Parts: sequence; C-alpha cells; structure tokens
Amino acid sequence: MDYDCLIVDDEEALAQSTCEYFNLFELKTAWVSDTPAALTFLRQHTVAVLLLDINLPSDSGFALCKHLRRTSDIPILFISARTSDDDQILALGIGGDDYIQKPYSLSVLLAKVKAVIKRRRAAVSSKLAAPVFTCGTLVIDFSASRVMKQGVPLPLKTMEYKLLAYLVQNRGRVIPKEELFRHVWEDAVTGDGTLNVHIRRLREKMEDDPNHPVYIQTVWGTGYRFEENTP
Repeated sequence: MDYDCLIVDDEEALAQSTCEYFNLFELKTAWVSDTPAALTFLRQHTVAVLLLDINLPSDSGFALCKHLRRTSDIPILFISARTSDDDQILALGIGGDDYIQKPYSLSVLLAKVKAVIKRRRAAVSSKLAAPVFTCGTLVIDFSASRVMKQGVPLPLKTMEYKLLAYLVQNRGRVIPKEELFRHVWEDAVTGDGTLNVHIRRLREKMEDDPNHPVYIQTVWGTGYRFEENTP
C-alpha cells in the first residue's frame, strides 16, 4: 500500500495530530515512534516523503537518515525542537532535504510536504514519459514493450518485461522486494523464489556474464537496483 507521508516521531500527541491533519487534507499519512518501526514500515509500504524527528527512543534520526541514504533517495524532512545551527547543518549534510523547527504550523508543514511530493512525482513522470530508454547496448522501447540488445530483440516473457520496465523506470534507487511484489505482480504475498527466478532469467538474456551482472544489481537483504552507469 502506498503512502504520501510517514512521520517518525516519539511525541505521540504531536505526531498523531499531524497525521490526522494531513489525512484530513487527503495526504495519506501514517506515523511510527522509533527506528525499528520505521524500517519495518518502509519495507512493507511505498512512501513519498519522510518526516523525521532527531530524538528517537532507540536511535537518533541522524542515524536513520544515514542508513536510508545508503539505498534510498526518499525526501527526508527533519522536524525537531533543536535549534542549533550545527544540528541543521548536520541534518542537511547527511542527506536531509529540509529542517523544520518545532513547534510548527500544521498548514505550513502540509504545504511544504505537498510541494516536495509534487516535485518528486513530476520528476518520476518525466522519467516515465520517455518512450525509449538507452543504456549501453540495451534499448527499451516502452511504447512497443520491446527490449533490444545490440540491435537484437530479447525474447522476454510478460512478467520479465514488466519487472525490467519497473526497475528501469525507478532507476537510481534500491527497490525493495515488497515493492516489486506489489507493483509488478500486484500481489503482496508473491514469494522470493518467484522474484529470484525472474531476475535470473532477465540476467541470462540481458547480461554478457549473468554471474557478474552490470545492469541489475542485488542489494543484499533489501532488493534490487538498475545500474544506469554501465561501461
């Protein structure tokens, strides 16, 4: 299930009121109180933007941001009562997209989040709109649902093409397995075995050396990433 926003904050009253306010304005929002719950939620759901407090019970928001930035470019807006310039500089330096001080105006925060989501979706739409994608000797014609390598059509089955198309259209980030299950198979309970078989078959058809793939990279314990900067 897709969400517009996830709030990670252990101040229950504030987080709950922000969540309710956002949902009132049709911005689908959920909230969790700590890092483990946030990571679990992000494995199970697609989220457009993250509102992240610095002071969390089990770990700091800084640590969670650093962890997410290893595999994700999800927009992260820090929300904190800490006013130090050093905190703000650190938050932005490790990959935060904005720093919003508490107490905040719900209406202003809503406007900021909507603006971030709008820019994010516009960028994705622009990427999806390209009718032909070229990467090295690989060419994907989305309008014809056709894939070619060195000018030769690749005999991809329907689900293999859907999987490759989703990976390519979301290139530049690690895509969790659960997201692939939801958006490619449209079935949240699809098993790892099915996904692994399709990835292997894609590599056998696309890669010069399937045992050392350059296009579809495995990110162990998380999912897969399509590597655009191939030799």
